[in-house]
Amino acid sequence: MKELTLNNVKIGSSAIVSRLGSIGPLKRRLIDMGITPGVRIKVKKTAPLGDPLEIELRGYELSIRRSEAGNIFIKSEEKGSESNG
Repeated sequence: MKELTLNNVKIGSSAIVSRLGSIGPLKRRLIDMGITPGVRIKVKKTAPLGDPLEIELRGYELSIRRSEAGNIFIKSEEKGSESNG
C-alpha cells in the first residue's frame, strides 16, 4: 500500500496520522500543534491559491503550509478509496 501525505487528502476528507517524516524543529513544531501519530485530521478547506490548508484536529482548526503537510504521513479513513489514480 502506497503511503500518502496530508497534502494529498481531498477537501472534506479525513485521515489518521501514521507518522511524521520531518526531523528537528519542524517535527517539534508539528507535535506541539497536536499533530501526532494516531490523531484524526479533517481537511476543511484550502486558500484560493492552494496554500495553506485549513485542517481540524483535536477540536480546533489549524492552518498549515502544503510543504508542512507533505511531512505528515497518513492512513485514509475512507473505505474503498485504496487508490483512485
